[in-house]
Amino acid sequence: MNHAIRLYIPRDTAAVAVGAEDVVNAIEQEAQRRELNVDIVRNGSRGLLWLETLVEVQTPSGRVAYGPVDVTDVVSLFEADWLHGGPHPLFHGLTEEIPYLKNQERLTFARVGVTDPLSIFEYQAHGGFQGLEKALSMTPAAIVDEVVESGLRGRGGAAFPTGIKWKTVLVTDADQKYIVCNADEGDSGTFSDRMLMEGDPYALIEGMAIAGLATQATYGYIYVRSEYPLAISTLEDAIAHARAAGWLGRNIRGSDHAFDLEVRQGAGAYICGEETSLLESLEGKRGLVRAKPPLPAIRGLFGKPTVINNVISLATVPIILARGAGFYRDYGMGRSRGTLPFQLAGNIKHGGLVEKAFGLSLRDLLYGFGGGSASGRPLRAVQVGGPLGAYLPESQWDVPLDYEAYIGISAMVGHGGLVAFDETVDMSEMAEYAMAFCAIESCGKCTPCRIGAVRGTEVINKIRHNEQREEHVYLLRDLCDTMLAGSLCALGGMTPYPVLSALNHFPEDFGLPRTSTTTEVVD
Repeated sequence: MNHAIRLYIPRDTAAVAVGAEDVVNAIEQEAQRRELNVDIVRNGSRGLLWLETLVEVQTPSGRVAYGPVDVTDVVSLFEADWLHGGPHPLFHGLTEEIPYLKNQERLTFARVGVTDPLSIFEYQAHGGFQGLEKALSMTPAAIVDEVVESGLRGRGGAAFPTGIKWKTVLVTDADQKYIVCNADEGDSGTFSDRMLMEGDPYALIEGMAIAGLATQATYGYIYVRSEYPLAISTLEDAIAHARAAGWLGRNIRGSDHAFDLEVRQGAGAYICGEETSLLESLEGKRGLVRAKPPLPAIRGLFGKPTVINNVISLATVPIILARGAGFYRDYGMGRSRGTLPFQLAGNIKHGGLVEKAFGLSLRDLLYGFGGGSASGRPLRAVQVGGPLGAYLPESQWDVPLDYEAYIGISAMVGHGGLVAFDETVDMSEMAEYAMAFCAIESCGKCTPCRIGAVRGTEVINKIRHNEQREEHVYLLRDLCDTMLAGSLCALGGMTPYPVLSALNHFPEDFGLPRTSTTTEVVD
């Protein structure tokens, strides 16, 4: 047979869901029929989800992209000489030159879609383990200082400074400390954690090992939601490979430093995305929120000092150590440093993942990358930050995506998830859904969330059906104030954000007049 031509076809869940496995089989069969030699590498997704299944062909000029490829397209692709970059209706040119990808700043996701996720050789060839190598020669305090100076904040939604959390664990004396990765990605419209775990698992492993060195923790757990079976299997394989190569274990790369970790599967409760509820679940208990203090950094897993960080937070640490705090800090604005992988979903033409520095606008993402609505109708509202995030009207789409700027408009950047809605959306229905979601997912420990969400759902329903509408609007606002101030965790404490934003910005959907008072913000 002739020289093998390399193809890259994602093994990412999003690609598999639209038939990637069938595409692989069809390509192999057609290549064999034509006596052509192809070498198929199963990479992660590039994040251009509207083009999945995206197939890349290695050519002398670089990797060229074809997509979305369906089984029915395979024969015509071969007839177009696609293995040599031949023209075809699905041809997009050089992958790296596709504007959606070219206009990003990929730091955390630099390798995702580029390498074979389980190849340690490829990981190292693309800069992997440089951060851990550097950390092995540094003191714990110096590692922590580097993370503090980078400005990295928690990417799971709370945006707490990562280095400060690490410093607390470092200075707390204990015979055992832990690193826990919160990979219970349950927010609607979010998928960056899954894409990272499936597409570049060693980045997460390296970040957790660095966190262990920084805080003198010797063991870690990755708590992954049960709905991510491919991420779980990929992580388990990657951990085994990293351990065999000496990057995990008792003596990391022959040093005196020890760190090991394992994957734990969640039981499907949304509340276990809250850090203390997650710890309860890890300990084998029902996922109930713990009262704070004490903070998990002081008394966390099994009562020991524990770092709890999101997947993206931990996977970003290696590049900070490898390139220096200043390199990362130079991206972003204000106190929002670095980049965030934004996830475009809902009624959007070009859904996918966009890693950009903080400071761009929602309008930039919706139209510059997303291409507007998938339906062709005008976009009306965007929920930012998951099911607890505010619904933003067009008048707020030019506010820079920055943690503090969004707090200023009673919204949150959160995990970077965006769900778009066109003009056909009924915002009173969305508000009722937000309250109902809270009622279903509440752990039940505190009254404002457990009872408030149930009563809130009933009250919104009465408003929608014009049952003493004005009185019930007043009651709903009072109830939201109670939930904001009295809930034990963010589930009850932030459910008022989508409810009040819908009520304030889209009063006509509730049968209310639009007046100057309807734009009041959440206190």
